[in-house]
Amino acid sequence: MKKMVMRTWIVSTLLLWGINSPFAQELPDFTRLVEASSPAVVNISTSQKVKQRQLRLPRGKDSPSIPDDLGDLFRRFFGDRENGDDDEGDSDSQSLGSGFIISPDGYILTNHHVVKDADEVIVRLTDRREMPATVVGSDARSDTAVLKIAAKDLPVVKMGDPSKLKVGEWVLAIGSPFGFDHSATAGIVSALGRNLPTENYVPFIQTDVAINPGNSGGPLFNLSGEVIGVNSQIYSRTGGFMGLSFAIPIDVVMDVVSQIKGKGFVSRGWLGVLIQDVTRELAESFGMERPEGALVAKVLPGGPASSGGIEVGDVILEFDGKRIPQSATLPLLVGRAPVGTNIEIKVMRSGKTHDLTIKIGELPNDDEKIQASNSELGETNRLGLTVVDLTTEQRAELNIKEEGGVLVKEVSDGPARRAGVRQGDVILMLNHSRIADAVNFRALVKELPSGRPVPLLVNRAGGALFLAIKLPEE
Repeated sequence: MKKMVMRTWIVSTLLLWGINSPFAQELPDFTRLVEASSPAVVNISTSQKVKQRQLRLPRGKDSPSIPDDLGDLFRRFFGDRENGDDDEGDSDSQSLGSGFIISPDGYILTNHHVVKDADEVIVRLTDRREMPATVVGSDARSDTAVLKIAAKDLPVVKMGDPSKLKVGEWVLAIGSPFGFDHSATAGIVSALGRNLPTENYVPFIQTDVAINPGNSGGPLFNLSGEVIGVNSQIYSRTGGFMGLSFAIPIDVVMDVVSQIKGKGFVSRGWLGVLIQDVTRELAESFGMERPEGALVAKVLPGGPASSGGIEVGDVILEFDGKRIPQSATLPLLVGRAPVGTNIEIKVMRSGKTHDLTIKIGELPNDDEKIQASNSELGETNRLGLTVVDLTTEQRAELNIKEEGGVLVKEVSDGPARRAGVRQGDVILMLNHSRIADAVNFRALVKELPSGRPVPLLVNRAGGALFLAIKLPEE
């Protein structure tokens, strides 16, 4: 009897504590939110002509197996594709995605990867109308695209403020997973300001909302029915939803939209540095109390950082008054800084802090320019050379003890070949200036005088050799 009384008292106490607990809340009712917001959510289907060549195996041979587990991958979702089975020739590639209406006159937001390379884009509204859409503009770095359909008096979504989001807050997604229009899925905000390996300029909202193929480009709502993000990616081993989904904050998206509608393209701030995280050991070696900031590993010649006095080994602690807790924070702030403005930057150098003023440049839009800025590959220039930066292994193999230098990857017809430069040479100096890297080499080449010879120092098979190189008069 006493045990029953005790058990009843314990259960009653737990129930009472649960009801009165400050953490106990009723689950949200999403019905009104879905009813109010669904009319502004659209289904997007695209098609494009692709060249397809199908590999046929000999009779009696099975297709090679593909490993199921290819590791953790960030995946963007177009939806299902239906390809023709011709051996060769054109075939229709089709994909599905989601989007939402942001103005009554037919402007629609979706992901860049949903409409990339599409020959035709069709938007289906909740009233079952289907309309062709024009891609007004698209930005790959933020995975944002703006579409336009010829319609009026359309329902629109309400915009929210992602800066007010809190981890643990309820959110809801509406989209077309696998083509099932206007499917609603709910979850919570798992983390804010996530940096993904594939994106440097988007502080993603991480949620556990179920996102699947076809959800891409659809809206993420808060409980007030306001769009606070655009669903874009998931983290998955299999390609299916595994509890990790990522949305682009709506303020980032709307900044892109404003630039696309205003000037037809998107520009971002650029500092011109290569950075890395500050580890505990590095922080200790720099005399810092704790690991923080972005360590400058390379300053690109001619870039804003170089002109503003930033040096290799500086640790950027603040950008425009905002603290840099880790290196991944810096590109987000720099990318959103207006091009041409002067920004105050605080750096740690030799144990002391310094305040610098940097004029923000414009991030190169062309992938080849970015690749060149990162010194990953040289390009054929006025000398007729293609050069690359030396790896540690190449330095050891070629017995290069000097710092800097570039490896000659290819020699085409031009002044360098006439001077005797060969593939495999390591160029150490040009016109009395030491070569730091491939970017520095290209900058020096641009400044070379025409019509008179200049000295070129190379390391060939472990020996030093000066050559005289002369550019023809222009």
